[in-house]
This record gives sequence, C-alpha cells and structure tokens, in this order.
Amino acid sequence: MSLRIAASRSVARAVNTRTMATASGLDYQRTVDNFESVLDRFAKDRACAVLRTPTSEACPKAMQAAIDGGFKIVEFTLTTPDCLQHLSDFRAKYDGDVMVGCGTILTPQDAANAMEAGSEFIITPVMLPDVIEWCRDRNIVCVPGCQTPTEMVMAYRHGAPLQKLFPGVAGGPMWVKAVSAALPFLNINPTSGVDLDNVGDYLRNGAASVGLVAPLFDQAAIARGDFDTIAKNAAKVIANVKEVGPLQRKK
Repeated sequence: MSLRIAASRSVARAVNTRTMATASGLDYQRTVDNFESVLDRFAKDRACAVLRTPTSEACPKAMQAAIDGGFKIVEFTLTTPDCLQHLSDFRAKYDGDVMVGCGTILTPQDAANAMEAGSEFIITPVMLPDVIEWCRDRNIVCVPGCQTPTEMVMAYRHGAPLQKLFPGVAGGPMWVKAVSAALPFLNINPTSGVDLDNVGDYLRNGAASVGLVAPLFDQAAIARGDFDTIAKNAAKVIANVKEVGPLQRKK
C-alpha cells in the first residue's frame, strides 16, 4: 500500500479527532535504524520550520512556502486547526525528502495520534517524562521543551536525544555555549529567540539544531496572503545554516 493511500485512509478515519489511536502497547514501534536516521537528519539539516497558524486554510500554504525556501525538516503544531490532516498530507507528498514532525504534544495519546498521522518525530512544549518515555520505548525521537540545564539533563535521562530550549533565555547563543560546554552530552535545539539573522550564531556556539517559529512565519505576511515573504525568510535561514554546515553527531 502506498504511503499516499495510507495517509488518505488515515485522514478518512478522522485523523484530526485526537482520539483515533491508542497509546497502549507498542503499536508505533520504530527500529533503532529509524531512530538513528531521524537524528542523522537533524544533524545534517539543522533547522526545523515550526508552524502555528490561526486558520486551517493558511497552514499548508505557509508550510509549502517554507519548504520552497529550502527547509527539509518541518513541524506542524497541534494548536493549528486540522494539524494532523495537514501533517498527513505533507508526509504523503514529501516522504523521504522532507522530514515531518508534530509539536505541542502533551500526552502519550497526543503522540500516538501524531504517529498515526505519519509524524516522524515528536516535540513537546515542556519536559513531560511520560511522553518522553512513551517515545523512548518505541524508538521514536522526542524533543521536549526545557528551559534550564536541570530540565535538559532530566529530559536526557528519561530518553530524549535532543532537548528543545524553550522559552528563550537571556544571553541566547552564549547561554547555549556555556551549557553545552559544561554538559557536552546534551544536544540543544533552541527555538524561541532564534531569528533570521542569529541562527548561525546559535549553531556556531553549540546548538545541535534550531527551530524557527515567528521570525520565519511572519503572521502579518500570512494574514495578507504574502507567502513569498515566508519563502524568502526560509531561504535566508537556510543560507545561514549552510554557511555553518552539518553537525558531527556525538555517538
């Protein structure tokens, strides 16, 4: 069965109801090779487009613009209307080319629903041990939100191979440099505070990868249907990322 057909059937089963899947058992088990390939992709491309839109209609247009601008890792967030259907559509369209994940995951059930829709990785806004462990037990990459070094270490110990720095912290790149030097086993993924111009600073100072949210997806541009601006923002980010180059993973 093709992924496109599978995705359409998943949508037909009410992919956006958030109650369609079961979080029990190991229904969404991935292989170790799959787990490692997701981490390899983060190390190679190093930038994720994180989208929140107030309307369902704007979502695919905005994400398409980010991909057109060069993003190869994208995250749909559950705060966006019809998030899982859009995720499923993009996974079917770009499978093997663009890596598609789901964010604002708060429970193992949310994670199960996202995996059912085709998500390749899971992002949480805060450090949630139950979600991290659910993913760990299934070889699913989980990137939990953390704001302190203590939260990052705890996330790592629970099984999160990447740790999202959220919200932003004073000092930005220099904070990342200090923490990654003291705790070199961490793989810090800053999101809040990363913009079109400082993305390279974060990567040069110890960030394993970065997430781009509001600076990439200019809400005023989206509201007026100016998706060319989103594509131009994306191209600027990707150019800065490529200037730094891929990450040599810690294995």
